[in-house]
Amino acid sequence: MKRALALIVLLIAATACGGGGPSGGTQPSPGGEVTLRIGDQKGTGLRALLEASGQLDGLPYQITWSQFTSGPPILEAINAGSLDLGAVGNAPPVFAAAAGSKIAVIGVAEKGVGGAAILVPPDSPIKTPAELKGKKIAVAKGSSANFHLLAVLKKEGLGFSDISPQYLQPPDALAAFSTGRVDAWAIWDPYTAQAQDQADARILVDGTGYANGFEFQIAGTDALADTARAKALGDYITRIRRAHTWANDHPAEWATVFGKLSGLPAPVVEQAVARNKYTDLKLDADVIAREQQVADAFHEAGLIPTAVQVADITDSRFNEGAQ
Repeated sequence: MKRALALIVLLIAATACGGGGPSGGTQPSPGGEVTLRIGDQKGTGLRALLEASGQLDGLPYQITWSQFTSGPPILEAINAGSLDLGAVGNAPPVFAAAAGSKIAVIGVAEKGVGGAAILVPPDSPIKTPAELKGKKIAVAKGSSANFHLLAVLKKEGLGFSDISPQYLQPPDALAAFSTGRVDAWAIWDPYTAQAQDQADARILVDGTGYANGFEFQIAGTDALADTARAKALGDYITRIRRAHTWANDHPAEWATVFGKLSGLPAPVVEQAVARNKYTDLKLDADVIAREQQVADAFHEAGLIPTAVQVADITDSRFNEGAQ
């Protein structure tokens, strides 16, 4: 069972070079003279969603895709100038901004947090979040799971100094989790659903009451400064919103397509899709305030070197069409 689960996760991440870098050999979508370079997380299936919903048809620009295992490497690539845009969770833009990266938040959707989970093995003696004290916990540094774990610990009066964090990308974390080298794993869907289905992993605590479900579209400031590229980015954001609406209205069809494109078993995909309905939001004062709580929590915990003002990295020019 453990070997099967490890193989599935490795297959999911196989296109992410070295467990976090961009894949090679990406193919451009047909379109005009502008080419958007977009980072995608295989596990989130955003490219698959756009394809399934027909939103990549008739593009007035081209797209080249690179795949990654988590959000932080996407933002590193954007800052380095090798990507124009990527989708990430709530924590990566905070870490990137604290490092002085040249990024801007240009779109946001909120998903369910039932699949944002701290997992333990089925026979684990850990029954409550307080019992995470002193335990080895796998988590991708700077990811949304990093914030979820921080929030859970904080509620129990604990900090990262009270645990032994194991900073691992999902494939390596899965291997460590399935072989008993860590006591718990902070992770997100579809990896959560996968671990539940294949290894009977138990959710110790999900994101309810702890974390927002923000999925941000992050662009490079250089790309936004280019008029033609910025126009293409605005069109792309609109297509993402249409794709989200389609997925919400066609969950069974979306789960079927996602399963075929990702190679994940039907029960895994169906569970992940059911837990992750989309609500597209405007980048308004409420969203900024809620994300500011994430930034403040990381700074107070000493996990980022400087305070981050979320409003300073927010570009709301593409709000039209969101709620």
